Amino acid sequence: MGLAPTDIRTVDDLTKWPVVDKAEMTADAEAHPPFGTYTTMSDELWRQRGWMMFSTSGTTGTPRVFRYSQIDRQHWEWSNARALTAMGFSPADTVFMMTGYGPHVWAWGVQYALARLGIGVIPGGGMDGRMRASIIERFRPTVLLCTPSYALYLGRLLQELGLDPAATAVERLFLAGEPANAIPSTRNRIQDLWSARIVEFYGCTEAAPQAGGYSCPESQAGPQPFAHLMEDVQIWETVDAESLQPVAPGTRGLTVCTNISSESSPQLRFLVGDYTTLDTSPCACGRNHVRAMGCFAGRADDLINLRGIKFFPTQVDQAVRSVPDLGDEFQVVLTSRDADGMDVMTVLVEHPGPDKVDEIAVAVAAAVRTQCEIRADVQVLPPDTLPKTEFKAKRVRDERDKG
Repeated sequence: MGLAPTDIRTVDDLTKWPVVDKAEMTADAEAHPPFGTYTTMSDELWRQRGWMMFSTSGTTGTPRVFRYSQIDRQHWEWSNARALTAMGFSPADTVFMMTGYGPHVWAWGVQYALARLGIGVIPGGGMDGRMRASIIERFRPTVLLCTPSYALYLGRLLQELGLDPAATAVERLFLAGEPANAIPSTRNRIQDLWSARIVEFYGCTEAAPQAGGYSCPESQAGPQPFAHLMEDVQIWETVDAESLQPVAPGTRGLTVCTNISSESSPQLRFLVGDYTTLDTSPCACGRNHVRAMGCFAGRADDLINLRGIKFFPTQVDQAVRSVPDLGDEFQVVLTSRDADGMDVMTVLVEHPGPDKVDEIAVAVAAAVRTQCEIRADVQVLPPDTLPKTEFKAKRVRDERDKG
């Protein structure tokens, strides 16, 4: 690029640097295994103050691996503790962490932040749903940490065991891994089930593993949910999806992060890639961190292109959840139709009334058409036909011929 470090001194100078996307990082990691060159963590530094190795999920390509240092851990601990405080966490809480941990950043960062705040934790890894339900009944945690899909799964399991999720001591559902607040029908279904409020973090393994985004007490108060972005540790932009050029606040674009708090993975303009709209006006909670309006409902990587119509899985989620009395599980199957070459989307849902199959199919198809502007086939299945989602859901099966 012909740039020296001294050429980037202010936020306005950042546009001299290109937006970096995951495809470039993946190619780099494959060319320079195992870590690639998008890291400052050398073997020597790792031996001096290495903390933990994390990995991306690999849902959009080869998993990328990052080694982080003890200095990073301290940054995460403090920024996450600040975000948890904003979300209403206090030492009066007990947090039930229902995660297997593994090489994913979210739960580890939260664990250290909870310790910083002096908040008690119940470790829930390695348990099945019945064991976790028993923990909730016996020890009365006030916060559950899990994915949105698992919050639904566990709530229904409690009901099967004769327990009412809404009558438990749970006051907040700390969810991540999938959109929740951004999808009104999903948010309402989970919050009504538990009679508890959803709070969320937002970030990524590459550049924003600590709480880049967080819920505040006002996040659901207005007509549109939102998340704050922690601007003193990360610089956030939104860019046009096609040109990758910056768009003004108030214009929908893809999220881009420059982090200023990482020793091991300092990133200039990393394309996190979720659609949102930034709002710089003051928040009723008193914080002035920029707000991501509508939260983050669609990642560019997840965009579905069907017969020339583009839409996000979260739009299907919103459509399905809006139809009363459906089960919590659903799947989207994309296939090729041999006869006329048209690709087909089939939505699989569950409903307990065999006499209402046709009625439900029509309702789901209409809801999908409203949300996605596309016609879909619908199959209505008996309850418990689809596999239960205990962790991060993978609801789209693309079986189309790519040849």
